[in-house]
Amino acid sequence: LHDEYSTNWAGVIIESPPSGQNFTTVTGTFVVPSPTGSDGAASAWVGIDGDTASQSILQAGVDFKISGGKVSYDSWYEWYPNYAYDFSNFAISAGNTITITVHSATSTTGTVTLTNKSTGKSVSQSLTAPSSSVSRNAEWIVEDYEQNGSLVTFANFGSVTFSGASASTSSKTVTPNTGIKVNIEQNGKVLTSVTDNSTSVTVKH
Repeated sequence: LHDEYSTNWAGVIIESPPSGQNFTTVTGTFVVPSPTGSDGAASAWVGIDGDTASQSILQAGVDFKISGGKVSYDSWYEWYPNYAYDFSNFAISAGNTITITVHSATSTTGTVTLTNKSTGKSVSQSLTAPSSSVSRNAEWIVEDYEQNGSLVTFANFGSVTFSGASASTSSKTVTPNTGIKVNIEQNGKVLTSVTDNSTSVTVKH
């Protein structure tokens, strides 16, 4: 499998499920990083579709931002091309352990769940697809996301490891090391390094 480069995604993408099947659930658990240095932001998320199946992405994740040395966090969900929405009343602090699970029950319905294992709190949202989902791709990604039409400055988040990372169909579970590693390259510089094994994906800044 070849590695790929992207202007905004770093992590692992599984580009197709086992023959004749669709991905129904993708999950991963990570420790919330504390960005350092100059102002910037990044987002860690888990998703279904969005790579080769580019017309939709069912995803949920956590944004981390640093501004003037102050770090803040938001959690969100989205079934692109619909808008992203923030979860409210879901507290996140540096060092918390967060599990993200994205479940596509049918081609038009799905559920996203974030659990903060450090606080015992969980939030969940049922969603309806903006267009029929094909559930062909699974991802564990740290993203340099867009705001107001341009990429935010990519924060130095240290590293994010999605542990317990798996993508399931109705009958099989696929491990992240069967996927393609993607790193962020901007202005000729590679900003991340990605490693994976059968249970985890690590993205280092």
